[in-house]
Amino acid sequence: MTTLLYDGSFDGLFTAIFEVFEYRYQDVEIVNRENFQQKNMFAEVHEVVTQQEKSERVLNKLEKSIGKSGINDLLRVYLSEDNELEQLVLSVVRQSVKFPNDNVLKNFANDDILKISKICKSVSRERHRMTAFVRFEKMQDDVFFAKIDPDFNVLPLIRKHFKDRYADQKWMIYDLRRHYGLFYDLENCEFFYPDEKLDLNQYQEKFHDEEKKYQTLWQSYFTKTNIKERKNTKLHIQHVPKRYWKYLTEKW
Repeated sequence: MTTLLYDGSFDGLFTAIFEVFEYRYQDVEIVNRENFQQKNMFAEVHEVVTQQEKSERVLNKLEKSIGKSGINDLLRVYLSEDNELEQLVLSVVRQSVKFPNDNVLKNFANDDILKISKICKSVSRERHRMTAFVRFEKMQDDVFFAKIDPDFNVLPLIRKHFKDRYADQKWMIYDLRRHYGLFYDLENCEFFYPDEKLDLNQYQEKFHDEEKKYQTLWQSYFTKTNIKERKNTKLHIQHVPKRYWKYLTEKW
């Protein structure tokens, strides 16, 4: 068994896959360097240096058989942070090499492809919920701040949605679990990676004076428009699971 260690990036993963074929590895596993724990001291370990050229060569070749939608599916698998994501993506590439004229992602009789399909549905569902349940809070510097804690790393998937929807105001979305975020300054929408975890208590102290008024007004509106006689908690939880309530001003 040969273990290929990569830096955890999308390009790093496809660089590793390129080198699987370049060095003709057969019995191989690809592992994020941060998660690596060597169990067999005699096992061969190969350090992968991320090279965009190698990554693009694999992706361009792959796109010819599975299309752009297929590449997007593999991106969702990568963002799912599933324990088997590297082996699943490698499996797709190997099947594509074996059957170059087929879109292997449509072969649901294959266990790996079936799992990829399920992962993509779960990630897409989480992406949709993040676009629906994110709540922004106005800061003293007029930047609107939102915090999220999604099950999957969907921040890259919601970037375009928020950039298009809130193009006329500055905003920031921060992933509490992964400790990075998006910042839009009316021109650019870029990822940012703080050296330390953001102190949310400090952020609350920087709320705009009007923010609490807006929150109180919204909570009042939600309470008064709620019809107790038509309350259906089971249906409500089905559409708005409890784990998302922490984002919703009306639930505080």
